[in-house]
Amino acid sequence: MNVRRIAMVVMAVALAAGTLVAQQPQQPQRQQRQPVQPVEPVNKIQAADGKEVAMVMGPNQPVGEAKGIYPGRVVWTHAPGAARWDAATGQWFEDRWNRQEDTDWMVREAICALTGKKTEKKAWKALFKSFNQTHRGKAAGYTKGEKIAIKANMNNSYSNADSKEINASPHMVLSLLRSLIREGGVPQACVTLFDASRYITDDIYDKCRAEFPDVVYLDHDGENGRVKATFTMDAIPYSVNNGDLARGLADCAIEADYLINMALLKGHEGQGVTLCGKNWYGTTSIHANWRLNKHNNFNHRRDGTTKYMTFVDFMAHKDLGGKTMLYLIDGLYGSPRVDLEPTTKWPLAPFNNDWACTLLASQDPVAIDAVGLDILVSNFPTMRDVPYCDTYLVEAAQAGNPPSGTVYDPERDGTAVVGSLGVFEHWNNPTDRQYSRNLGKAEGIELVYICK
Repeated sequence: MNVRRIAMVVMAVALAAGTLVAQQPQQPQRQQRQPVQPVEPVNKIQAADGKEVAMVMGPNQPVGEAKGIYPGRVVWTHAPGAARWDAATGQWFEDRWNRQEDTDWMVREAICALTGKKTEKKAWKALFKSFNQTHRGKAAGYTKGEKIAIKANMNNSYSNADSKEINASPHMVLSLLRSLIREGGVPQACVTLFDASRYITDDIYDKCRAEFPDVVYLDHDGENGRVKATFTMDAIPYSVNNGDLARGLADCAIEADYLINMALLKGHEGQGVTLCGKNWYGTTSIHANWRLNKHNNFNHRRDGTTKYMTFVDFMAHKDLGGKTMLYLIDGLYGSPRVDLEPTTKWPLAPFNNDWACTLLASQDPVAIDAVGLDILVSNFPTMRDVPYCDTYLVEAAQAGNPPSGTVYDPERDGTAVVGSLGVFEHWNNPTDRQYSRNLGKAEGIELVYICK
């Protein structure tokens, strides 16, 4: 009798367990996640048409440690009329629609205001000295023979042929090369312009090579005069098990003494925005065909709870963020979409329903993405996946003790990130566009806006 009762109890338990197992797949996918740190949807930022967008942090709540000669400074240069494409005739990148003198002005004014210097020559010297003091313990300028690599965003290129979709502006890239080589004193042969995961298209290659034939133009396939990218496998094993995400890094980045991250001002499904943090993905050993690639832990959670973010590993890696002396966001056109032509103009002031005609510059990788995010979200609050898209920046600002509890160690060498990768906050509103340092505080971001 006792044995029979025991058997009946075991059977009942098994049936109950089987019922639970059978019911589990019916639960929504989101229910399978365990929130790490719930965030009430009370933090919102203002946007166009009176809309509000939920974010992890609210306006003027700075976190992290500001970086740069002027800590937390982001310079926004704006040259209305620099881009004049009619969104119908020809291609957006053609010379007839873009004023080279204006992009030259934007680069020049940006680096001078970023460093507080009156000339480009002095500004570049200050940038090199600042980086070397911070990263190498000695305020040295550029030494002849040192290599510098510029990571452009060519995400919408499919071959060396021109792409009608939005990529790095050939005019903005040429302006950067002019400034770095002619005023910064870096020999052409020591400069690499690259996107290791995509292609350097003819519009950029032909324009830049005409003035700078000895610059190394490097892309995924290395055809038609370009140099082919090579990779060191397992150079970025990530802080956590990141599945099948590419772990190789471009050798041109590993071998460089300095990097410049030249991102684009645009939205991106899944992540909400794609700025400097996302731009590093193009240094990894991914396929040129994006459909074959993995994007593990790129997306934030839609309920605002914290999590490990891959972008923080990019920003903290010794051969990526650890080598970057200057961060730029090319907003000559910009777009709320990740792909297609840049056909959507920017509604709010100071754009006033025109092209953005903008360049952002900073030494702080967190602060510059914060400003880019605020500009994008305030103008286009209905972009896909925008709510809580500041998650990676909140993590990066507190990378040594992040809200997610992740121990960030992108090289997996046992040396965890200590402290902050930069300062984060949202501006007060899209009309005044003021951050904490603009309001007289000794913390947070300082936005310097310069209009031509």
